[in-house]
Amino acid sequence: MRFTTAISTFLLAALAFAQTPATFLPSTNVTLDVYYGTQYITPGLIVKKSITQKTPVIGLTNATLSGKYLLAMIDIDGSSGNKPTTVLHALLTDYTPSTTIQNGTTVLKTTATGPSSYFGPAPPAGQPATHRYVFVLHTQPANFAVPAAHKQAVSSRFAIDWVKFVADAGLGAPVAGNYLQVRSGDNTRRLGRGKGGMS
Repeated sequence: MRFTTAISTFLLAALAFAQTPATFLPSTNVTLDVYYGTQYITPGLIVKKSITQKTPVIGLTNATLSGKYLLAMIDIDGSSGNKPTTVLHALLTDYTPSTTIQNGTTVLKTTATGPSSYFGPAPPAGQPATHRYVFVLHTQPANFAVPAAHKQAVSSRFAIDWVKFVADAGLGAPVAGNYLQVRSGDNTRRLGRGKGGMS
């Protein structure tokens, strides 16, 4: 009984500290620093659609970085033909550590625009009224290529199965993650605590 309780407590604690939504896998407890201009994204922050239209600055704090990284951004509340599905908002490769430091964040940079270029959130009217956009950063394997079984999803941007993609591409567990929320037809935002104070 005590063992079961301890396991349950551990799982609840892990979920409480997860930097990705509870329903998203693979999850991570490490925060990916995401900036849209000066707006720092704390996990789950609701933001204006208008600030998310350009590729964000990403990076990590208090981490030793080397090699290349791959970033995915996925709307997990999307739809196609009135059916729920995921929508791939970005799949960008070749991120490498830079010498740029932003509010303590070591910035990762890339000149890549693919395999799937960035496009900002624009949730349509309807349900759900708020969409969650998940960022996941993975170490990029040498000679990375989109697995054949996922080329259609990456090309169309619909119905990417990230768990299977990670396994088929040999990505391993996420290095870090984060997510933001955008309301359909609502450009208001909730103030949250960013790095270094209120934002």
